[in-house]
Amino acid sequence: MSARDDAVAAAAGAFDDGRYLAALAELVSYRSESQGAGEPAELDRYLTAAMVPRLEALGFACTVHANPRGHPGRFLVARRHEAAGLPTVLSYGHGDVIRGYDERWSEGLAPWRLSARADRWYGRGTADNKGQHLVNLMALEAVLATRGRLGFNAVWLIEMGEEAGSPGLAEFCEAHRAALAADLLLASDGPRLAAERPTLFMGSRGVMNFDLVCELRRAGHHSGNWGGLLANPGIVLVHALAAIASRFGQIRVTGWRPAEIPVDVAHAVRDLPVGTGADMPEIDPAWGEPALMPGEKLYAWPSFEVLAFTCGDPAKPANAIPPRAEARCHLRFVPPLQPHQIVPILRAHLDERGFEEVVIVPHEAMAATRLSPQHPLVRWAAASIERTTGKPAALLPNLGGSLPNAVFAATLGLPTLWVPHSYAGCRQHDTDEHVLPGLMREALQLMAGLWWDLGEGLPEAA
Repeated sequence: MSARDDAVAAAAGAFDDGRYLAALAELVSYRSESQGAGEPAELDRYLTAAMVPRLEALGFACTVHANPRGHPGRFLVARRHEAAGLPTVLSYGHGDVIRGYDERWSEGLAPWRLSARADRWYGRGTADNKGQHLVNLMALEAVLATRGRLGFNAVWLIEMGEEAGSPGLAEFCEAHRAALAADLLLASDGPRLAAERPTLFMGSRGVMNFDLVCELRRAGHHSGNWGGLLANPGIVLVHALAAIASRFGQIRVTGWRPAEIPVDVAHAVRDLPVGTGADMPEIDPAWGEPALMPGEKLYAWPSFEVLAFTCGDPAKPANAIPPRAEARCHLRFVPPLQPHQIVPILRAHLDERGFEEVVIVPHEAMAATRLSPQHPLVRWAAASIERTTGKPAALLPNLGGSLPNAVFAATLGLPTLWVPHSYAGCRQHDTDEHVLPGLMREALQLMAGLWWDLGEGLPEAA
């Protein structure tokens, strides 16, 4: 066996002897919710009690920084400098999680307690994102234990507000560009294409949440006295939504639609087996953009969703024309569309169709990013993963979901490689969130291989 094989075996050993499971159980126990009012003390404790000791034991110097937006989720920056002239890799993780929804979990399961069952490990954060950055840290530990050094300089950034839209992350990275300077980002989040197939993605679709509000008067009015005379805001808003997307979900807002799918992107995603495997919903083949394959719809095209709709009081309806209707919507989008263009384009689209009374209220947005599958770093990482696992990696120019990748790709100017350690059925934003033990064992091995190969040097053209 080579020294590389020894490092890969050491990473697998951390799984086999129970160290990974024990460490994951500890991380899950932190109630590090960041949505709503959040749990400020737990957010901080995750950084100072869980992450700092682990990173310091690996030779990293750690500093915790306030959030420039005043959000309780602070930032941890950890640096391990081995020598000038070596490549520097930036890695990232987030220790915050969505709400626990404690009372909704299945019998015998709880969000803040790891429950290990034969084929699944349950707990909030197992998949998103505690279990994933823990894999990367323990794989790094295996390389250090085998080689005695990394062979590269490393910087870690851990945030505690990703599930709240990463408030302050862009401003923090802009202010700390020098401390976060690197040659590439190598991190983990999101799902694999399929549980059994290692995956690389190099960016993410962007996302913008916004409300559409139609408020026509201050109070409701009896439908027997005023029905047929007063405009109903629910009906108006339904027709406005129909002007945005067709009966089958095809986007009708021309400015949101890309002129074309780049050839290298189409080649990478067109024939991907999307939505296969256990725990997956059945795809609606007629939904979305006609003539596109499922992989193109998910990774190379925008999608518009209505997340919630209210008109009056659905729980206690009155026989009255309601004064107001509201829909919470979001758009997943792809380059070259930019967040600042989305609302003006929609405003013009609605006005042209007579919906001036519908107000658009935008919320936080994440920009869309992608890196070509032909980039030398992508080919390097794919070769490393296949060398370790014996499987060709699925290459996605961007994830179908959204991550704050623009901060790394645009603000810091880095090529970005993401190696996900979850799968689409993990229920990461639902109750009964879980990971697959076999997948996590393989993830420890392939990450040890990637860290090892990074210490051998980056490809010349990178």
